[in-house]
Amino acid sequence: MKPVIGITMGDAGGIGPEVIAKALDSVAGICHPLVIGEKNTFFRYRKIRVIEDISQIAFNEPNLLDLKNLSKIGPGRFSLRTGRASYEYILKCFPLLKEKKIEAMVTAPICKEAMNLAGLRFAGHTDLLASLSKSKVAMMFVSEPLKVTLATIHIPLADVPSQITKDRVYQAIKLSNSCLTSDFKIKEPKILVLGLNPHAGEGGLFGREEEEIKKAIKRAIKEGMSVEGPLPPDTAFLKKADCFVVMYHDQGLIPLKMLAFDTAVNLTLGIPFIRTSPDHGCGFDIAGKNMASPTSMIEAIRLAVRLCKQ
Repeated sequence: MKPVIGITMGDAGGIGPEVIAKALDSVAGICHPLVIGEKNTFFRYRKIRVIEDISQIAFNEPNLLDLKNLSKIGPGRFSLRTGRASYEYILKCFPLLKEKKIEAMVTAPICKEAMNLAGLRFAGHTDLLASLSKSKVAMMFVSEPLKVTLATIHIPLADVPSQITKDRVYQAIKLSNSCLTSDFKIKEPKILVLGLNPHAGEGGLFGREEEEIKKAIKRAIKEGMSVEGPLPPDTAFLKKADCFVVMYHDQGLIPLKMLAFDTAVNLTLGIPFIRTSPDHGCGFDIAGKNMASPTSMIEAIRLAVRLCKQ
């Protein structure tokens, strides 16, 4: 049977509704899509069967669960109202996962600034889902060329060094290893861990954060994981591995997006359900102009379905 995949609409002023609308026909053969959002916004891009309760879902066509949070919202702008509404879509989807009425969550991009305007102090979906599920999490980006897991997520670069602790790095390694073995069925996955500083610290000359990274690696190896590092960041991606654990956002996302900008998928590790999302933002500058590519959204839904089958 095809799984029911809950797809949250993201910020109504961004490209989320558009890329979902464009993706639905491509994934209709592998899942039952349930879009959670707003009829008023979504109908700008395509018509869809509208329901007001999960019990009304029809399995022979895509459905839109209309939360009726917003009146007409023009594309290309975010606000307190779109931030609050995007939060409501996630809150609606979360219990459906817990009750097993849907089998995975795929999230269109939210605007962190809009959510903060609404008084919601989350740095993104990952932090929010960690809070809702009370889980220790990590963010993995999945693509055909490589997989990358972040030890720290959306924090200022100036704050990264203080966040590089043996426990945080070990958690990223452990969650990556568990995902690779259980979800991707890779026996004895090879994980490479990057240093934070140039030349991985050059023995302490360029920084001491690598000492914490070494402790995390040592613990992981002691527990039977195949881990190497800390490696100099400027050459680490020349090596082959099943996953790279990086110390901060841009350290891993720059090479990933150079190789797989249209096809990479964000996968949340550590939560007790499947959540994926496209690897791009809200795209307010092109919202409503029929310019947004649905490729990453399609890949996010396909990965969610694949993991459901695992």
